[in-house]
Amino acid sequence: MQYSRGNRQPLGWRNLFSALALSIALLMGASSTFGQAAPQQSQSAQPAKPTPAAQPEPAKPKQPDSFSAEEFSKLSREFSEEGGTFRSDNFTSNETSYLHVVQKLREAGTTGGAYLGVGPEQNFTYIAKTRPQIVFLFDIRRQAIIQHLMYKAVFHTSETPAQFLAKLLSRPLPAKDAPKEIRDKAPAANASINEWLNYFGAAAADEKAYQANLAEIRKQIQEDFKFPLSDSDKYMLEYVYKSFRDEGLAISYRTDGGGGWGGYFPTLREILAGEDLLGKQGNFLAVPEDYEFVRGLHRKNLIIPVVADFAGKKGIASVAEYLKKNGYTVTAFYLSNVEQYLFQNGVFEDFAENVRKLPLTDKSLFIRAIAGRGPHPARQPGHRLTTLLQKMTVFLKDFDNKLYPSYNELALTNYIAP
Repeated sequence: MQYSRGNRQPLGWRNLFSALALSIALLMGASSTFGQAAPQQSQSAQPAKPTPAAQPEPAKPKQPDSFSAEEFSKLSREFSEEGGTFRSDNFTSNETSYLHVVQKLREAGTTGGAYLGVGPEQNFTYIAKTRPQIVFLFDIRRQAIIQHLMYKAVFHTSETPAQFLAKLLSRPLPAKDAPKEIRDKAPAANASINEWLNYFGAAAADEKAYQANLAEIRKQIQEDFKFPLSDSDKYMLEYVYKSFRDEGLAISYRTDGGGGWGGYFPTLREILAGEDLLGKQGNFLAVPEDYEFVRGLHRKNLIIPVVADFAGKKGIASVAEYLKKNGYTVTAFYLSNVEQYLFQNGVFEDFAENVRKLPLTDKSLFIRAIAGRGPHPARQPGHRLTTLLQKMTVFLKDFDNKLYPSYNELALTNYIAP
């Protein structure tokens, strides 16, 4: 055996001990890997699958800021049904209580989205108060749709409420170069609605202005709005516009027989001068900012009239499909007292099913004008009709629970009073 220098142990034993220690270390290192993550060498042998890329969320529909005239006309005509008949000329609203729910609408946060309505100019006030993004106005009578096209034309060319009334009533404002004594009769530009009503109430219709305005309105509808008018449409347009010329601010809702409510209906002047429950005037012509908002929607072609039967198969259903496709929900749906006639005609259930098709939220509200033989418990003194609100989702739940066997039960169930 050999010896290393300075060490009394033989060199062979030292080598044996070193080999043994190395073997033990290797064995312990290998055993320590059991139950642990695989070492890097194993990872390279079996590479992990790549993490899939995050999928983008579906793009939300882009809601239009405006429509072209062609788009406006197409929507109106394609969504419309064949015109029906009704027993009245709704030149104006007959609901003096229409402003009573304005404060409740504010409290409910009723704003934005889609506004739906029926009837004439009272819609403009509700539109002004709810500030929707888009509007569809329904009526079973084609004449009512022609009247809304007439209103649209008047809005487009009238920068102020005074100009609106002047053109609507064929009672022009004094020209800038008119004699001072004539110009001084007109109120100041910032005059109140009452001052303007007094002025137009005393003014005489101007035949020359009427003829020029009618020709301009007809041209606007056909050329600017791209809405074709049949001979029947032109007759209805002339009939409606002439009625405003002849009756001025005294024009009112008119039934075929001239009766109803003892032969009395509120005049346009009374409607425009209406007040809310706080005694504040709130018609769309009484508040400049409200007028500007409604006019702005008209100029963007976002107030679309549609001939539709509330119980029909096409009008409301087409609008519902459009709203869903483009990401809108219904904010408010003004019904007037149409449901009264739906019950009388035995088609109320068809209307309820149309409502079910609309995109709703818990904040979607009906605005109703309740009529009937007896006074409603919420009716305000001095008013024949009662304007109420109801959540549209509550309406559908109540309908499914068969709580509406008649119009009377509908009027008295789960309503929101002013």
